[in-house]
Amino acid sequence: MDHKDMAMTASSQDTHHVFNQPAALEHFNAYDTNAILRNWVRQFEGAWAESQLSAFGHHVGHTLLEAGFLANKHSPEFQPHDRFGYRIDQVDYHPAYHQLMRHAIEAGHTSLPWTMPRPGAHVARAAMAFLHTQADPGSGCPLTMTFASVPAIKHQPDLAEQWLPKITATHYDGSNRPYFEKQGVTIGMAMTEKQGGSDVRANTTLATPVHAAGPGKNYRLTGHKWFCSAPMCDAFLVLAKTGEQLSCFLVPRWREDGSKNPMHIQRLKNKLGNRSNASAEIEFRGAHGWLLGEEGRGIRTIIDMVALTRYDCMIGSSALMAQAAREAIWHTSGRHVFGKNLHDQPLMRNVLADLALEAEAALAVTLRIAHALDQQENPKEDALVRSATGIGKYWICKRAIQHSAEAMECIGGVGYVDENVASRLYREAPVNSIWEGSGNVQCLDLLRVLQREPETLNALFSEFESAKGLHPLFDQQLARLKQEFADQHQIEFRARSIMEHLALLWQSATLLVYGDPQIAQAFVRARLSEHSSYQFGTLPADIDTQSIIARALPNLPQQSPVRHR
Repeated sequence: MDHKDMAMTASSQDTHHVFNQPAALEHFNAYDTNAILRNWVRQFEGAWAESQLSAFGHHVGHTLLEAGFLANKHSPEFQPHDRFGYRIDQVDYHPAYHQLMRHAIEAGHTSLPWTMPRPGAHVARAAMAFLHTQADPGSGCPLTMTFASVPAIKHQPDLAEQWLPKITATHYDGSNRPYFEKQGVTIGMAMTEKQGGSDVRANTTLATPVHAAGPGKNYRLTGHKWFCSAPMCDAFLVLAKTGEQLSCFLVPRWREDGSKNPMHIQRLKNKLGNRSNASAEIEFRGAHGWLLGEEGRGIRTIIDMVALTRYDCMIGSSALMAQAAREAIWHTSGRHVFGKNLHDQPLMRNVLADLALEAEAALAVTLRIAHALDQQENPKEDALVRSATGIGKYWICKRAIQHSAEAMECIGGVGYVDENVASRLYREAPVNSIWEGSGNVQCLDLLRVLQREPETLNALFSEFESAKGLHPLFDQQLARLKQEFADQHQIEFRARSIMEHLALLWQSATLLVYGDPQIAQAFVRARLSEHSSYQFGTLPADIDTQSIIARALPNLPQQSPVRHR
């Protein structure tokens, strides 16, 4: 066989010539290229932080994307004892996890609103959390809890004086050593027990005074916790019974004398998603902890932390949806099927534009809450936080599940494999709906708040009224919602229906008052019409899907989804 024949034979056997596959979306600035996020940050007084957000977004779109893949590939490993048999209760993480944590904490993810309390601070911090989620959602868990612990720990001024400087420090130390040897610390939370779940009043963990009882005093805790996320945090907010009532404690991993606090990890959970983050079952065997606030006021104390972690569930799910829509639009713009570009196919345009609308509506109300958090001295804004956070937590976290599945379907089979971020988004989506109070808990909590605090309902409807007259469909649905609240018959049974109605009206109002008119009009028509469907890709035929898609496509002037070889 001569060389010509050999070349022809090799050519005929080459079955792996890759074509019609888009370039990966990587090596970009995740903030600068996101026109939607930038617009909403500016709308709610966060423009002063844009240089900081741009720097943060640069790292997210470059080195931290790879770190996210590595941290999810190499799961945390539990080491109960050292090689000499001493109990160490250590969880080892891949270096990429520590890289993600260090970047976020040094940038102010866990501290910005507490150390720089100015208009737009919560908005800027929410944008950071949004961007970080797109690198790795799992490491967002300890970041969220550390950030959210501040209001709860402030209930005990002497402990706050000792701990808050370390909690709000822009210094990350992931080593397994006592908190008092560190410049910066992270905080976790342990409330859930096997027999109770969301019903924390069924908890059986007991706390007894080591010496004297009272706020700030040291207690000894004995019991178990079914879920303790991020067990390598330096201390945890824990609910335990003092008598018949629940109290809240700050429990460190190390005692003040340098000995290990007997908070024993039993095992790590093998979870569907959230894989870079360790979640553990733990036992307290006489672990020492300080009482935060008064005995018997534990739920009232820890609810300040829970409220902010619930809010961060909104941020996380909004980020998942934005990333899912972005990946789907990017991928389909680099693929050709049936003779034309995939995202130019009419039915695909319908789906992609619908995904983009849903993602922007989620981001809009999420940053609206951040704007309210920046104005909590205003009673109306404070009341809006107490009512609307539950609505957003319920609706956005549920929609993210269907949304991520639809986006993965747009990408196709390659989206289902772990090398593509779409599969991680799908695995991650349910966690925000389950943690920090499931859907039913959000509904029942909202009903209680609205009944006990009428000003919260007034603040919510005042927010809706600001959009009255801007679209007839909105006005019709607002009138219907008022009728739903006027009818108290079986209101608990109808709570999910009411919650969905509240969520859609709130998203519509936010877009109509603060957003792009074209996006607002499209969303209202898509979600408030009697022909609306919860399936994505059912937009009215005359909506300008191309401009909606173009708005959501990352603005990468030097890059194209089409791979050239």
